Amino acid sequence: MTHPLRFGVWAPVHGSRAARHDPDEPHDASWARNRAVVLEAEHLGYDSVLVAQHTVNPYDETRDQLEAWTASAALAALTDRIEIIAAIKPGLYHPVVLAKMALQIEHVSQGRFALNLVNAWNRAEFEQAGLPFPAHDERYAYGREWIALVDRLLRGERVGFEGRHFRVEDYQLKPAGTYRPRPTLYVGGESEPARALVADHGDVWFINGQPLEAVADLIADVARRPAAAGRLRYGLSAFVIARETDAEAKEEFARLLDLSRRDEALRADTRARTDAASVMFAKTDAAASHHVGTNGGTAAGLVGSYDAVAERIRAFHAAGIELFMLQFQPFEAEMRRFAEQVFPRVRV
Repeated sequence: MTHPLRFGVWAPVHGSRAARHDPDEPHDASWARNRAVVLEAEHLGYDSVLVAQHTVNPYDETRDQLEAWTASAALAALTDRIEIIAAIKPGLYHPVVLAKMALQIEHVSQGRFALNLVNAWNRAEFEQAGLPFPAHDERYAYGREWIALVDRLLRGERVGFEGRHFRVEDYQLKPAGTYRPRPTLYVGGESEPARALVADHGDVWFINGQPLEAVADLIADVARRPAAAGRLRYGLSAFVIARETDAEAKEEFARLLDLSRRDEALRADTRARTDAASVMFAKTDAAASHHVGTNGGTAAGLVGSYDAVAERIRAFHAAGIELFMLQFQPFEAEMRRFAEQVFPRVRV
């Protein structure tokens, strides 16, 4: 393969991602837990951590939620090797302010920082704060102007800009370009506006967990488009259940699936607050009764024996996936199991 194989973890910024009534995974979205998870992930050999951005817990507003950007800054100072990817919703931050924050974390981490541009889906997060929440395609138009401006500021350019949403006059941010031209830009979303945006501005496209054939088709579509930043790379979200045998993995899957069905009332509340035009939720909500985890979860098929999961990873890698952004439950124990059992089977 011409693209390296990398593994990352979703930081537990709002606790569990599979079932919220699991006795093996008490709710804990604290800074102390997230710090410990990321430091251990780095020690185990994981390459990246994704810190999702939410101001309130998107699945259960009564529970805690870690703030992404202050946490990412702290993680940058505590870690030595792991890539820190902070999600960002353009509607929450002015591009000049966000670009400056990103450059500071890039400087603290010595070139290990990345932004994950996402099109917000939680309507309530914006509307209850008195912030505008435009229609799906309009949010992407806003995000396109936003990232075009942020990209130039991250590169240390002196920027004069006047667009539909922003006006910036003779602005330059320093330090910039100390370790590389700019931090890496990940882009999420699978709608047509999202695909066009990643081709025009992204370095890596994050794809939600789904079967291999669907992922290959998505990659083929975006790979046909001219990429402004050069060759695009691809990442996949997936929930992993790996055991010694397929039967053991299926048994654990059944346990988590049964527990997750107790969260139906929470899922209904989430649906009520979700933009109906969100492609991610249109796909994953319809299949929620058959899968566990968020952002596609187990739909990627990383459920089975250690050998079967390793084989599945190799197949995705051959299709073009470079980075596997993984979810587990219980998180710490399964993160260790994956590193101990699957890493040696796929890292040759």
